[in-house]
Amino acid sequence: MNSVLVNAVLSSSPDFHLLFESLTWPSDSWPGTERVEALTAFIEGLGPILAESDTTRCSAAKRRSIIAQVDSVVWTRCLPLLSKISAEAGEGTRCRESTAAACRLLGVCVPLCDRAAPGRVALSVLPSLQQAEEEEEGVPGPGRLSAEVASEAMAALVPSLAADEQLTLITLSSALSCIKTLPDAMVSKIIVRLLLTVLDCCGGAILTRVLKLVLGDMCSWHRADRTHVVAERTLLCLTALSEHLLKPHSLPSSSSSPRREVDPRLSVQFWRMVQDGLTHRDSVSRKRALYLLKMCVALSEEEGLDCPLSPSEEADDILFKWDPSRSKLLREFWEDYALVMETLEENQIHVVRPVLNRIDTLIQTTVNEGQAVGQVFFHPSWLLCVYQRMFHSENKSLMREGVCHLLELQVLRQPAFALAFSQFIAGPFMDVLSETSLFHKSVGQSVGDCPELGAKLQVFMITFFTSLPSAHRGRMLLQMIRQLCSKHWCAAPLLFLSQALSKLPPGPLLGIEGLAALREVLCCTVITHQVLLRGATQCFLLNSALCLIDVSAVTLDDVFSFLVHFRADESLSRGTQIWNQLCSWLLDNEGSFKPRITDGDSTGAAPQKETVRGYVQSEMHSYLRVPASAGHTERVPDSREADKLTRAMLLCVDMERNQAGDKIGTTLEALLSPLLDTLSRVGTNIYLPLRKSDKSLQLLLRLFQLGGAPSCERVGEERVDDVMVAMERLIYKLADPIHEFILRRLLGEMQGPFDVERAELYLCVLRQMVVLYKSTPQHHSKFQQTYFPKLIKCSLKVLQEPNQQIPSVANQVARAVAMASLATVCGLVEQEVIGMQSETLSSFKSLNDYFYTLVSSSCQSLGNLNKRLQKPKIDDLRDAGVQGGLLQDWGRVAANFLRDQWICLSFLIKAFGVPESVEISNHWATLKAAVSCGVEALALLPSGLVLPVLTFMEIVLPQLLLHEEALCVEAVTLTWELVQGLSTNALDFWPALKGFVSMAFHRKLLQLTDTSAPTLLAALKQIATELMELSQSKSGVLGVLLQHCCQTWLPTDGGSDAAVFSTVFSHINILTEACVFGPVFRRDQRLIQDVQTYVERLGEECAANVAVTSDNRDDQLPRTCVLAFLSRLDSSDLQHERLMEELLMDLLKKDNNISKSKVRYYSNSLQHRVKNRVWQSLLLLLPKLREEFVATVLNCVFEAAFCSNHASVKYLIEWMMILILVRYPHHIDSFWACFTRDHDKTKTSICTFLSVLVHFNVIIPNLKDKAVHLRKALDIILQWCFNHNFSVRLYALLALKRVWSLAGSQAEEGADGLRGMSTVIKACLNQAEAMQSTGNANKNWTRIQDHFFFGAFDPISDYSVETIFYTFPSLSEMADDEWIPPWKFEKLLCFSESASFPLRNPAPDLSRLQPGDWIQQDKGEQNKEERWAEVQKKITPWRLGIQEQEPELQLVPQQRAARLGKLHGALLVVASLIDKPTNLGGLCRTCEIFGASTLVLDSLRHVSDKHFQSLSVSSELWLPLLEVKPMELTDFLQVKKSEGYCIVGVEQTANSQSLQDYRFPEKTLLLLGNEREGIPANLLQMFDVCVEIPQQGVTRSLNVHVSAALLIWEYTRQHLTSASDEVDSNPEN
Repeated sequence: MNSVLVNAVLSSSPDFHLLFESLTWPSDSWPGTERVEALTAFIEGLGPILAESDTTRCSAAKRRSIIAQVDSVVWTRCLPLLSKISAEAGEGTRCRESTAAACRLLGVCVPLCDRAAPGRVALSVLPSLQQAEEEEEGVPGPGRLSAEVASEAMAALVPSLAADEQLTLITLSSALSCIKTLPDAMVSKIIVRLLLTVLDCCGGAILTRVLKLVLGDMCSWHRADRTHVVAERTLLCLTALSEHLLKPHSLPSSSSSPRREVDPRLSVQFWRMVQDGLTHRDSVSRKRALYLLKMCVALSEEEGLDCPLSPSEEADDILFKWDPSRSKLLREFWEDYALVMETLEENQIHVVRPVLNRIDTLIQTTVNEGQAVGQVFFHPSWLLCVYQRMFHSENKSLMREGVCHLLELQVLRQPAFALAFSQFIAGPFMDVLSETSLFHKSVGQSVGDCPELGAKLQVFMITFFTSLPSAHRGRMLLQMIRQLCSKHWCAAPLLFLSQALSKLPPGPLLGIEGLAALREVLCCTVITHQVLLRGATQCFLLNSALCLIDVSAVTLDDVFSFLVHFRADESLSRGTQIWNQLCSWLLDNEGSFKPRITDGDSTGAAPQKETVRGYVQSEMHSYLRVPASAGHTERVPDSREADKLTRAMLLCVDMERNQAGDKIGTTLEALLSPLLDTLSRVGTNIYLPLRKSDKSLQLLLRLFQLGGAPSCERVGEERVDDVMVAMERLIYKLADPIHEFILRRLLGEMQGPFDVERAELYLCVLRQMVVLYKSTPQHHSKFQQTYFPKLIKCSLKVLQEPNQQIPSVANQVARAVAMASLATVCGLVEQEVIGMQSETLSSFKSLNDYFYTLVSSSCQSLGNLNKRLQKPKIDDLRDAGVQGGLLQDWGRVAANFLRDQWICLSFLIKAFGVPESVEISNHWATLKAAVSCGVEALALLPSGLVLPVLTFMEIVLPQLLLHEEALCVEAVTLTWELVQGLSTNALDFWPALKGFVSMAFHRKLLQLTDTSAPTLLAALKQIATELMELSQSKSGVLGVLLQHCCQTWLPTDGGSDAAVFSTVFSHINILTEACVFGPVFRRDQRLIQDVQTYVERLGEECAANVAVTSDNRDDQLPRTCVLAFLSRLDSSDLQHERLMEELLMDLLKKDNNISKSKVRYYSNSLQHRVKNRVWQSLLLLLPKLREEFVATVLNCVFEAAFCSNHASVKYLIEWMMILILVRYPHHIDSFWACFTRDHDKTKTSICTFLSVLVHFNVIIPNLKDKAVHLRKALDIILQWCFNHNFSVRLYALLALKRVWSLAGSQAEEGADGLRGMSTVIKACLNQAEAMQSTGNANKNWTRIQDHFFFGAFDPISDYSVETIFYTFPSLSEMADDEWIPPWKFEKLLCFSESASFPLRNPAPDLSRLQPGDWIQQDKGEQNKEERWAEVQKKITPWRLGIQEQEPELQLVPQQRAARLGKLHGALLVVASLIDKPTNLGGLCRTCEIFGASTLVLDSLRHVSDKHFQSLSVSSELWLPLLEVKPMELTDFLQVKKSEGYCIVGVEQTANSQSLQDYRFPEKTLLLLGNEREGIPANLLQMFDVCVEIPQQGVTRSLNVHVSAALLIWEYTRQHLTSASDEVDSNPEN
């Protein structure tokens, strides 16, 4: 239309100047789009006139005037308008349409100007493009264009610059720079509008040069910066250029045709970009990389040329090869590869798993080709991309599948492949192994089994390192160990990886660097809170070191320095298996270690081999060699030196002890002689340096601490340790000098800034010596009569000195040392290491009087409790540096001082009580003041130091509760809050919890009643409830409470007190909750529990089980503990009888509440588990119950049987009914009455009662009138044999068969009432069995007869703890964490076993059966899944069929729609990529209904397809259709972009906008993707915006027609709303 009007105007010889004036606009204004387009059409019409050679219509002068005016339009209209648009910096429709119009005007004007004009304009625009990366937030500087506007302007200029190669290359360079620096949103616009336009306008040599430049620049950028961002942008650029870079061209007929000049397939860096893209975190980048790969494969097959042309010297670096002679094999390989990579985009494991067999196919093809041809066509790195993609999956199951697949990879047995995979194993594979969830136990594994992945990892490590070339093993192992230090590892992955390393075949793989890497792992990585797992990991790492260290590359000093990092209380404890292995290893390698080069070895002679004994002796002399004292206070030596020497010495002694003929005493004396000499002089030689004395005492202390047996060694396993016996004899001779030296130092000499720490050392040595020689009368009497009384009096004297006005370091240190000394003595006496004679007794009484001294006679408070140290002042600037360390640590010193006071107080209150000399009004007032001080101490002390206060309160509170209840409540509540605050600190929490439970649930506090102390009793009940709640998230908490309470109520030593036991009725809820306790842990918590159980099951094979003190925090402990408590109850005791009856009623009530609150619940849910535990406990109590009580609860049992129960609960209820009828047969009539209930109410629950009749053989012997009851049973069963429900019929049939087997013999003997029934029942039974002869019914009939409950199980002989708590849960498919194995009860010494209630089942038949329930339908067949099943091969085409484009594309006329008054919007829907007629037909109908302007198809022939027409229902007659073939889409989209259309795609990308938030511009082009592939990678960069539809479900994507319909409707809704708003705002229209 515009062109017709323009031609008409121009043909009339108008006034061009006047037309210019009328069509142009003021330079400072923003014209409308129509005005700009009109001017564009006018100037475009001038082109033919200016090109005419005839000057009739237009003279030369007029031409020059017109050209000048056109040039003026460029500089005074176009460029200023573009600057205005840039200043707006918006994405609105106005900016977009104005930019497109202005750039089109620029593109029309520039060719009409002089030849230099395009260059001048380009040079004015290019600076804006080159400086775009410096702009902040996309706002250009004054006079400059924004990057987006500048790129559009340059795109309009490029066709005019094609002849200027230099300017073209400058433009290209600017575009490449923008790709690297601009924000992500601008990159695709630069590529599409500028880079592609440059390529389209170039040809010949210039095009080749441009392509080389682009490819080289992208490869160089990726090589220099191989990051995710760079990979994403380079792939975007190369995909957009793929039609140019990988375009097939016709080859000359000659066979010697040259190769293409620009071929990315020959670039290794190009293939590295593709591989990085395949494993990229962004799905669009992965799609682009796969697109490039497919395109390269298709091009290689089409050209049929070798790739590369000639063999390369660096053949290993060639990632892609093509041989025309193997074209079919190569094509199939890459098709399979693409299938795997495309399928991995799915997140559901059931979708991915069927194609994983293709990985095996890929691997096998690679191996076979390499062996057959002698060269590898498929580089192993492509396979690594597959694994890395699986490792990065969001789905943990898929990640686990990938790890397991790699672990079982047989090809790694080949050295070449093992070497090719090595860096991947050390990098991404190690990274994914740090994922804890991989180590969950698999289906079918029991608790305590090694997780499947852990077992596979051990085999894999052995296979991989055995296959790896020997020259690379050491370096590979070092990389893996260093990888352990590079990130945080959780406990389980680190444990199993360490275990796998320990299983490697022995070999010299690790040198000094490997030892340093292992040490780094121990220090930085093995830091988990799970002590047992931490210790086990240390054991495995030490095993690894012993197997893999190259002893010739490390010195003995390196080895012993390494061993210092293994903790004796967690792993490397003397006497454990790992200790003995270490001794054997040292003995085997004696003399093979690398010799040490000392400072004195400067002669050049070869160093001599060093033995372990020689090393220890040398180190002993070096250790005790100290410089003379400098005269100032010295720090206490670092104890790590003593640890290292102690370990070396003990290992040396144990190593030599294993050799025949060696005398331990002689060896020890030789090694310890320097130490013994020093210790003999510590008390007499005043010139002996203090540092030397300290070091000798440190070494002595560590020898006794590390030399002893592990703290958790079991009772009864004590062995005589000849090493420690010999050492004690040697030290015994020096005991007096050591004691005298320590006492001399403690009695007033310790006043320096470091003497607090030094006193801790001396007191530890003193404590160790007193305990060691407590059986020696001579030393014992000296301590009792001399040493301790003197130490107490001196320390007390220091404490009684008045405080200085300005506290000095000496005074405060002396007070801290004095209190620590008193606490040590009190602790030793309390532990009964030494007794109290008259001298010691007198001293302790003086100490007791000191603590209870009043502040003043008028103030009724204790002045010496909670007495605090004052922070000292620094006296001299010269001492500031020395004393500064003490002042920084003063908080710890002051806290220890306060703690030591309460250690003394807790001992004194036990031994002496409150002294009579205290002048407070009465005894209770004194206790009140002491407890008040205790409450204050709880607030002052750090949480880890409150145990002595709790011990004190445990003694005092029972005495005070009747007089000061409020204070007791405050003390208990405050303590509980403190313990709760420690729940995240495992080190302090458990000791504090045990101390609190002992205090708050003291036997006298448990005896409280509602009348004696109602407030305190209520507080204790609330705390008990909160403890049980805490136990749901923190395993082991309830076990602490329950063990204490059960031991209090019913001591295992038999000293039961009726008054104490009666308190159980106030806290019976604790027992009830314990019976059903068992939190449902999160998967991560359950995993840690399973791994700990696995480590425990390793036994002494793992030294951590011996070294680590077990706290038994098993979540099943509360149940086993309470069940053991119940097993010891005596039914003849009235209180015991009452407890069992009340507990049983509480349990039945809990079961009934669950049944009422939730009729249906999932298997193994918490409700299911609780019900199961209830009936297990009831079965345990049944033999101890009175007959009268059973009669009262029998109806409750029957009611429970009528509820909907899971199989496991049903079996327990049935067993309960059977046992009741066996023990109390007179209740049989009540049982028969259950069958007479309303059948609608009973439903299938009647099966429970029929199951009881299946076991009628154990009930009938105790019945009177057996024939009558047999007849009754048969009458009842026959009624149910023909029930409409299949399950009921099956149960009835089985019961009939079993009961008739009992009645048959009596019927033959002529029993009344039975003989007449014989023929009828047999016929009925035969007919019923005949009905079960075929199909699924036959399988169920066979299965129910073989089921454990109706087959091997005997209700009488199988009654045992094992059957109830282990066998039944396992056979009824309860989760394995519900199985309580018998050994857990055996570990409890308090469990009472009897002949009528054995622990273990006498016959093993039941435990050998497999779990299963006949009700389940062929589960094995129904859920059977071929893991490696063949799948339909669907290779997504990378390009669709391309046909010749028709000369012109015309819109379908809209006359029909116009006649009906239908209006069309500006929405353009492009469906050229869709190939299914049904989708196209539905889409056509949707577009027509919602008024889209045009629907674009790949072929108009679809319209005649019957499938299309069946869904379009003639809508194609009313909708304009346009044909654009897939190969033409790029150009078509470019044209529409230049017309101002916003290109919108439906795709999930990192920058996608949600459909509900996006506002559609009026001129929108909606591009729809292919049904399978989606939108091809080479078109993704064309989008202005990607929109995604919010999803809530699991399914990954919607049908393409459905997705399009949602977007079309949203577009229509928005524009309908905006149109109605416009109408409302203009009512006059």
